[in-house]
Amino acid sequence: MAALWKVIAGCLAALPFLAVAEGGEPHVWRSGAYSFSDELGGFILLGVSGIGTKADPFVIEQEMVSASPVTLVIRVASQIRTQGQPGQFATGMMHLRIRSLNNSGIAWTEYEFELQEQLGIPSVHGDGLSFDQRRVNPENRSSDSFRIHDTDFEPNDRIVFSDGHVDPLETADFKFFVTDFTPKLEFYLRQDPRIPLS
Repeated sequence: MAALWKVIAGCLAALPFLAVAEGGEPHVWRSGAYSFSDELGGFILLGVSGIGTKADPFVIEQEMVSASPVTLVIRVASQIRTQGQPGQFATGMMHLRIRSLNNSGIAWTEYEFELQEQLGIPSVHGDGLSFDQRRVNPENRSSDSFRIHDTDFEPNDRIVFSDGHVDPLETADFKFFVTDFTPKLEFYLRQDPRIPLS
């Protein structure tokens, strides 16, 4: 019986890697002082450029192969120095531009982003990680495909883009600013492309 439980435990431990195996090897891109990975599966990271400043944001090119939620893994790839030179040091401040190709075969009617300090657990107000929660003016949040964006800072850090659509094989462009006042070595950006209700 103990041997059976060991086999079951081994199978369960391998589950997180099945999504990657189905889609091939995970893609890890380094740009500036950070790295970006699709290792959790469900989408394909096509490329990353920029250093994360407003003038030179991180531009993340990705292909969504389903309409299910996916998670981008973001890691510090250099030293953390909040007052350091962007691109050379991880400052905890990053302007992001995400270009998401809809290869799911289904139109998207909304698109949600959620920050997570711990995988699977939404970021909370006091952890320092947010979509620039100190700034009331939403000038750093926009999309070319959705006219409205609602940002929640409490109890979760989320942006929901709505009032628009992205047809299959079209690309949606999203821009926003992420701040982490107590920079972590690793955090997560969950993405949920929403489809029409039947």
